[in-house]
Amino acid sequence: MTDAQSAAPRNPTPADIRRWRQYLADERAEAAVYEELASKRSGEERAILLGLVDAERRHEAHWVDLLGENVGLPTRTKMRTRMLAFLARRFGSIFVLALMQQAESRSPYGADNDATDAMAADEQIHEEVVRGLAARGRTRLSGTFRAAVFGANDGLVSNLALVIGMAATGVSSSIVLASGIAGLLAGALSMGAGEFVSVRSQRELLSSTLPNPDTTKILPNLDAEANELALVYRARGMSEEDAESHARERLYGLECVHGRDDAVQHSAAPESESHSAIGSAWGAAASSFCFFSSGAIIPVIPLLFGASGLTAIIIAAVLVGVALLITGAIVGVLSGASPVKRALRQLAIGYGAALVTYLLGLLFGTTVS
Repeated sequence: MTDAQSAAPRNPTPADIRRWRQYLADERAEAAVYEELASKRSGEERAILLGLVDAERRHEAHWVDLLGENVGLPTRTKMRTRMLAFLARRFGSIFVLALMQQAESRSPYGADNDATDAMAADEQIHEEVVRGLAARGRTRLSGTFRAAVFGANDGLVSNLALVIGMAATGVSSSIVLASGIAGLLAGALSMGAGEFVSVRSQRELLSSTLPNPDTTKILPNLDAEANELALVYRARGMSEEDAESHARERLYGLECVHGRDDAVQHSAAPESESHSAIGSAWGAAASSFCFFSSGAIIPVIPLLFGASGLTAIIIAAVLVGVALLITGAIVGVLSGASPVKRALRQLAIGYGAALVTYLLGLLFGTTVS
């Protein structure tokens, strides 16, 4: 008998049965999500996800044992879990893993006497497992995603501020519209160029740390009794003792295979991983350009459809507010944080910048008139 079974009421109340049935439904649904994700993976990631499925099945069996003849018909799972299962079936994306990380972190088992201590510990471990799987995707996505999110938010906030700041001065709608279009083009081109230069510079800086392949060709010609090979290893992070030992192995052991020394080349792998995390310069530039444009066009939409004055400002502010909430929530999901908090933070920052610009526009318009 498990700890939870001994602690459970001999005659469970209807509330107990409803709670256990909900737990059972959630465990089945989470196992289904991991199964769907595993079906779209291979190798180690697939094996890890199937291990999570096995763990959820163990928890499922626990609630089935407790319920006994009260299992009844399957309980409807929570909307959130059903949505995760749908996303896992259709996409199998990093978003699902990020959301599952949050779901695992909110497990109620730690405060429920009917769940075993092992089950509560399992859920905490599951959070770390899913965090590790999600981290792989975040690393692959981080370079281009950073440029995309930054570009979209910059476009939203800067062009909203520009549009309402110009509108507050009292100039005609045609001038406000022209200013918005000019801000979109200038900002998108500037963002794209800036991202290209930034990422290319980072990659060139990292490339400069790679070993020179020509150096490995001369290793067999070194004087075994007097050489600086150990200094190479020390410069790359080895202790003096380890560097000396490794240099002797390379020279006396004759382990230079086909003109290449594996230890000298060792630093290439971390550099390659860093390149992957940064992303490509062209990809970052293109995503920054496109996402800035997609954000910057939103404040201009009311003007394109003929709105003017305060009406255009209100519509633009509402549209931008919705977009800021969406981008903030996406960042929250991918970072494993609360999407609501991140969305509200994005909204507050964006509206704060726009409000300051609007007030300055009013002041400037009053001063000029």
